[in-house]
Amino acid sequence: MRKLILACLLAAAPLLGVASEGAALPGFKADLSNRAALQRGARTFVNYCVSCHSAEFMRYSRVAQDLGLTPEQVQANMVFNGGDVNQVMHVALANEDGARWFGQAPPDLTLAARSRGADWLYSYLRSFYLDPARPFGVNNTVFPNAAMPHVLAGLQGTQALQDGHLTQVAEGTLKPAEYDALVRDLVNFMVYMGEPAKLVRYSLGVKVLLFLLVFSGLAYMVKHEYWRDVH
Repeated sequence: MRKLILACLLAAAPLLGVASEGAALPGFKADLSNRAALQRGARTFVNYCVSCHSAEFMRYSRVAQDLGLTPEQVQANMVFNGGDVNQVMHVALANEDGARWFGQAPPDLTLAARSRGADWLYSYLRSFYLDPARPFGVNNTVFPNAAMPHVLAGLQGTQALQDGHLTQVAEGTLKPAEYDALVRDLVNFMVYMGEPAKLVRYSLGVKVLLFLLVFSGLAYMVKHEYWRDVH
């Protein structure tokens, strides 16, 4: 048993080392009960992300159903590739073109929040800085030498890395607090995409708790009636 425990610790050591590298990420708490935030995040996602990244495990119709939108609203405001609301969020960019232009094909983002983590995504989207040595003129403190250009630069503005700290050098169309709110809504939507059934579980969980509460009351009354003559 001691040898087995030692072997497990040795196997986990490299992972622990990787987890301890780099700066600590700020905490991000998703709020899947906030439909307005999810709708804003969906709007940002289809306008800035779906141009290059797909979400092949998510259908527009499911987004409409879960986020309280009508199919007509989603069709008019989210489906820009000439398809219909029942299709998945695929992208017209071919993998070959993506690999040629960016060095690698842009990954599918359906499960990005589950694979990378919401904290990582939130930090990554706020950590681009100017770097003339990179192909698109930007780098990232969270994901060094990332192939992705800063597609939200027009909103955030540009940052420079000075003495290990990010400093704003040019303003975007949004104020820092507004950009931070936009990123929060976007990451919130990506968390939802990673597991849409969470919304169903939240709703069902309340019903189950109410049932258990009522059932417990009835069970207590039955127990009280059954043991009344005994006591």
